[in-house]
Amino acid sequence: MSVSPFDDPRLTAMGLIAEVHAGLAARMNPVFQAAGLSWIDFETLIRLSRSPEQRLRMTDLAAQTGLSTSGVTRVVDRLERETLVARMACPTDRRASYAVLTDAGRERLSDVLPRHLADIDDCYTTLLDDDERATFISALRKMRDVVRPGATAGAAAERECTTPA
Repeated sequence: MSVSPFDDPRLTAMGLIAEVHAGLAARMNPVFQAAGLSWIDFETLIRLSRSPEQRLRMTDLAAQTGLSTSGVTRVVDRLERETLVARMACPTDRRASYAVLTDAGRERLSDVLPRHLADIDDCYTTLLDDDERATFISALRKMRDVVRPGATAGAAAERECTTPA
């Protein structure tokens, strides 16, 4: 008995990835919304918080979030209006602009993180043992590096500009 192309285990794997992503979004979006954030707002803030000097070039932030340059500009514009992010021009390269996490942005993240981390524990950490988590993270990184090669852009880049006053 042969397997039909519709029963291909690759389709099952991709279906499971899509289902997990949709389930995580449904679970976590209300937490972000209660903090006045969208999923992309949270992703932007958390990426800035985990970056050197809590800032990224706008082009690197676009690459990390998977947004276009105009898309990341709109997100940063909105976050800047809420004083969660500030823009900083680079005095040594007039073409470069940075998005910088502000104190208000760190505070908003601090407000949402306890519930977000509890959701991560419920949906991931407590379900897998240490070896499974290590294997899973390794597999995710391999996949990410193929489908989103810019996802770590600027993470370890040298910083030429000074921190804003």
